Amino acid sequence: MRKLRTIFCGTPDFSVPTLDLLAHHPLIEIVGVVSMPDRPAGRGHELKSPEVVAYARGAHLPIVQTENINREDDVLARWEKEGIDLVIVLAFAQFLGKRVLSLPTRGCFNIHTSLLPKYRGAAPIQYALWNGDTRTGVSIQQMVKQMDAGDIVHEQPVDISPHETGGLLTTRLKFQAALACGDFLTNLHADKITPRAQDHTLATFAPTLRKADGHLDFARLDATQITNRVRAMDPWPGTYCFLDGKRLKVLRVEGSPHQLAPGKLLAQQGELHVGCASGALRLPLVQLEGKKPTSDRELLNGLRGEINLTPPPEGPP
Repeated sequence: MRKLRTIFCGTPDFSVPTLDLLAHHPLIEIVGVVSMPDRPAGRGHELKSPEVVAYARGAHLPIVQTENINREDDVLARWEKEGIDLVIVLAFAQFLGKRVLSLPTRGCFNIHTSLLPKYRGAAPIQYALWNGDTRTGVSIQQMVKQMDAGDIVHEQPVDISPHETGGLLTTRLKFQAALACGDFLTNLHADKITPRAQDHTLATFAPTLRKADGHLDFARLDATQITNRVRAMDPWPGTYCFLDGKRLKVLRVEGSPHQLAPGKLLAQQGELHVGCASGALRLPLVQLEGKKPTSDRELLNGLRGEINLTPPPEGPP
């Protein structure tokens, strides 16, 4: 049985379990791993390879690092000459042009961590939590020029736990993506793939998160909305408010029994509570600007006098 000559496109750690599955899959021969170039990292700004490249190097897989695979004429000409069966994409951060999309005989397929057409874009995991969804999943779609708009060829729903954070759900879904890819390849080999068109009228979008998205406006958002935002943006970009002009990172929240005016703080018995547009929350784990993470009790022990929430300062967050 001839193996499928496959190109994998991906960059971060999130993509590694799927690449690992492909590298050991009996139906797959990886003829190219495409990823982004090395970037300066750390205090010394030394060049660091993407996690996908580090894995591929250790597994002795052929690597192509480029800012734009569509402009790599020599590479594409070689692949066109040698023949490609399959392209698998996961968290690649590049759009594939017409020439790349037409390379494989069996198609280009993108693995996306939402139940499409919901949450097309770069941050589907975070937006599912932000919006308080109880269910998400992995979709594999046949790639077209429009972002995340191709026909669905495989789908696996995943329930979201009530207290799951962005980091925890990301970890779960990176392995679920690999499992979904394995099931897809089994179905592809058995010719059991039936593409299903997306209903584009139901499409929602999940653009790249910004640091400013983490600002908690307690006077405008209710307790549930605040809780969902804290969950979604843990660990990045994180959530915060301003306490007498100083940034206070909000690392965890929990329900509060107090009735407080929106945006009003209450320091009582070593606990810090805040009123929301509806309901109230306790802030049990926080980090004041320039300090280490602490409990609300430790924070209050270090403060003197009345404390108040203040608007964010002008300029970048």
